[in-house]
Amino acid sequence: MPLTERQLNRATLDRQLLLERRAVDVVEGVHRVVALQAQEPASPYIALWNRLAGFDPMELDAAFAGGSIVKSSLVRITLHAVTAGDYPRFHAAMVSSLRASRLHDGRYRETGLAIADADGLLLHVLDFARTPRSKAEIEALITERLGAPQPRMWWAYRTFAPLHHVPAGPPWSFSLRSRFRAAPSTLPAEERAAATRHLVRRYLEGFGPASVVDVAQFTILRRPVVREALAALGEDIVRLEGPDGAELYDIAGASIPGGDELAPPRLLPMWDSVLLAYADRSRVIPPDYRRRVIHQNGDTLPTLLVDGRVAGVWRLLDGAIEASAFRALTKADWIGLESEAAALTGFLLARDPKVYSRYHRWWSKLEAAEVRVFGR
Repeated sequence: MPLTERQLNRATLDRQLLLERRAVDVVEGVHRVVALQAQEPASPYIALWNRLAGFDPMELDAAFAGGSIVKSSLVRITLHAVTAGDYPRFHAAMVSSLRASRLHDGRYRETGLAIADADGLLLHVLDFARTPRSKAEIEALITERLGAPQPRMWWAYRTFAPLHHVPAGPPWSFSLRSRFRAAPSTLPAEERAAATRHLVRRYLEGFGPASVVDVAQFTILRRPVVREALAALGEDIVRLEGPDGAELYDIAGASIPGGDELAPPRLLPMWDSVLLAYADRSRVIPPDYRRRVIHQNGDTLPTLLVDGRVAGVWRLLDGAIEASAFRALTKADWIGLESEAAALTGFLLARDPKVYSRYHRWWSKLEAAEVRVFGR
């Protein structure tokens, strides 16, 4: 029997720890959700606040500082936080795609540099970055080696080279001006096929059931590469039928909710993975709301989840949370959101009263059915 849209929604929420907060430590939490978008330094913290029972942000501080969770450019050519155990295989699976996104880009080619120039200098950069280095320091090394400033070389390296961002301290471990350190371990090219299988399997563990197109959307791997990995995983993977006969894949033996489970309200961070992990984002975002939440430049606003789907957006403004709903909500919905907002307000004010404030420009264009302010 085909899975319903509601079953797929609940499967995503369950695997992403959004049906109920789980009493696990931060490393296990990040492992379960696979990867946390980390383009904004606050987002991994808010993502885990929504998912872990009794989440202590200092535990995530310590995990970043100790290297058990690392931040780097990975899937979707975007900064993500992943476990140190996943990083080498995730990077090995992604490096060909990451390299191509930069070294075959016209902005790199127009410099006159060859791909061989990037490859020839990379080991020097990684050796230099065994000690944490700033962007300026690495660019100075590139200038010294190539005889002239080449900012596009660093633009390429920061995307595909095995580099971790170095924690810089409060409020969110990282700032928008990062320092970089060479990853302590990488995998040889001959292990990339196995690494790709690992990445595809991990995606399904955190986001399945899903289609080939969904996996490709999340990872930016080419569809033939995804299909090859799924085939190679053999009996570890099962095929399922989704709504309208769509072919879906999942981990053999993974549980799938019946669809009747209650989904508590949540206030998700910017770029939360549940909003971006699928080609068909209607699993979590109603199609009419997509352009209100995900803007043309890629900015993905902090969202209100009601009954497991996006119902609006939120922001911290003048010490309170302003919740803007895109549709009429019930009294019970608002009570649930108010309870979450009260707790989140305290969490954010203790760390960063201006979190996400540079994105407030989007609210001038916002269409909302109702706006409520919690915390004043």
